[in-house]
Amino acid sequence: MTQRYHLLGVGGAGMSAVAELLAARGHSVSGSDQRESAVLTRLRELGVQTWVGHDAAHVPDGATVVVSTAVRETNPELAAARARGLSVLHRSQALARAAEGLDFVAVAGAHGKTSTSAMLAVALADAGLDPSYAIGGTVLAHGTGAHLGSGQVFVAEADESDGSFLNYHPRIAVVTNVEPDHLDHHGSEAAFRRSFEDFADLIVPGGVLIACADDDGSAALAARAAAAGTRAITYGRAVPPDGVEAHVEVVDAAGESEATGDSGAAGTRGARGLLRRTGHGGTAEAELALQVGGGHMLLNAAGAWVAGLELGVAPDVMANALGTFTGTGRRFEERGRAGGVRVVDDYAHHPTEVAATLATARRDAGTGRVVVLFQPHLYSRTQAFAGRFAEALTAADEVVVTDVYPAREEPVAGVDGALITDAMTPTVTGSRGRYVADRLQAAAAVAELAAPGDLVLTVGAGDVTELGPVILDRLRTREDSA
Repeated sequence: MTQRYHLLGVGGAGMSAVAELLAARGHSVSGSDQRESAVLTRLRELGVQTWVGHDAAHVPDGATVVVSTAVRETNPELAAARARGLSVLHRSQALARAAEGLDFVAVAGAHGKTSTSAMLAVALADAGLDPSYAIGGTVLAHGTGAHLGSGQVFVAEADESDGSFLNYHPRIAVVTNVEPDHLDHHGSEAAFRRSFEDFADLIVPGGVLIACADDDGSAALAARAAAAGTRAITYGRAVPPDGVEAHVEVVDAAGESEATGDSGAAGTRGARGLLRRTGHGGTAEAELALQVGGGHMLLNAAGAWVAGLELGVAPDVMANALGTFTGTGRRFEERGRAGGVRVVDDYAHHPTEVAATLATARRDAGTGRVVVLFQPHLYSRTQAFAGRFAEALTAADEVVVTDVYPAREEPVAGVDGALITDAMTPTVTGSRGRYVADRLQAAAAVAELAAPGDLVLTVGAGDVTELGPVILDRLRTREDSA
């Protein structure tokens, strides 16, 4: 039955994926966003009516209004929907509707979930399953973060930041890690971990939890699930916890051991390794040769490989299919080259992710320097992790930190990017790191620092992604005037 949906913030990565899926299912879909973007252009091409700016008049009669946690009650469109008695759904609830009747695979974790879910979607497609998927990033091989396939499988990136992953009832749940984050919503590390326990409890009877044994939180989650009678399979370099049904040992061909993160890129040295599954159901083994780099990406691929086996794909077929994955948007995505400098953009916004991104960059830069423009995301996260961000960033040669991207938060007195630079020890070149509050001035500072042979990174989950082209323009101007 065709329904009408209206999505607030439809230009966002997660919301646009839901819009695409609902439209592909034949529903009438509209939405609004604060500003024009390439995402809105794409949605219009798919038949989604979109507006720039929020106005009560945009809300169609009889529509179900879809919101994210970032949408405030004062939004005029949400206020109008409430006043008119319209149904209001969270984005995750709308996504669950789009997935009705399909085998739901939910990929969760504080980091790694975008790359892991995208890997799984690409590999299943290459293996002939034509899955549906909704991922909070662009799958580079497909040019979109959402697809309504003809197969029985639905792959979703499941968001723990606001607890919305508790709206899903997956047949397969993949958990990359349970490293505390988003404490502004959860309130405490203990509450954050409990939310993952609640998520695992939602796995349907006969389903399976697939968890990374290298992370203490997800390993404990697997042990708890197994003790409660839920099938649990682990993967990683670490020894598996007691009670799990099976374990997939991950052996790095290069002997690398990097922090789990969510960065990877075509064009970096691809990770290679061996996966060996032992336990109930016998043994299985496969060699992985990825197009994306980093030991953390090998772990992500291992989680996707296990999920593929659970969905009936042969071990070698799944391994070969994972080798076709070329990355996702904003995960070590090259933005261009100018003046002998390569500029790369990455979504990393947690200290562990930043460390993994810089480890990949350091290897990829060769004899060149690594120059970073970092934009902290959320005041609460900056306040909680300033010291850890400082430690991660000292792996770069030069660091410029700009002001906090607030997203859904109000400013907090005394919390800005200087909290991070003040905590930094000198980098390998003796530079401590520079705080430049204005993001355009920060981009200019980075362009001034960069020299031929360097790798420049724009890092963060906010609008720092818009600064790569700014840096490239300045580098070209400098080159032309030389």
